[in-house]
Amino acid sequence: MYTITDLKPGRAISIDGDPYLVMSSQFGRKSQSKANMQCKLKNLKTGAILARNFQGSEKIEEADVGYKHVQYLYGDDTTSTFMDLDTYDQFALQNDSLEGMTGYLTEGLECDALMYGENPIGIKLHSTVVLTVKETIPGVKGDTATGGNKPATMTTGLTVNVPLFVNEGDKVKVNTETGMYMERA
Repeated sequence: MYTITDLKPGRAISIDGDPYLVMSSQFGRKSQSKANMQCKLKNLKTGAILARNFQGSEKIEEADVGYKHVQYLYGDDTTSTFMDLDTYDQFALQNDSLEGMTGYLTEGLECDALMYGENPIGIKLHSTVVLTVKETIPGVKGDTATGGNKPATMTTGLTVNVPLFVNEGDKVKVNTETGMYMERA
């Protein structure tokens, strides 16, 4: 059983027998009232988005979900294909169910698939990934590490602000939670 302070993004909970994934949560407390947690939840069976407030002493049931270690193989405009690294079975997920994670997926990337029963319903990325810069304005002699940022498009199509010294073809480490440049890889 979870309390409201356990409701963090990425947690799977059960409401009325249906599994939900916490998309976002905001703690709140008004003077002289109980604490509450405002959550945006995604139904893992139907994909419907739900907004719900949980009160301070409310107990929330954990959903029966698990993780499998998988590898990203390839994707197109609508689906992304993964392979289970234990059984070598392949499965596809709709890109709209991946909520903007497709910009971090590179061929051969290992991640975890969120499983409900035997069905894959989402993925969980590592906190950082290494991406290759496909296109950016060229660096100029004299650009420094603290001299500012410029937009760079990665081979996956993701746009990240990078320091001025980063050039096309460079590999950079990007935080998957914030989408920010961390360092050269």
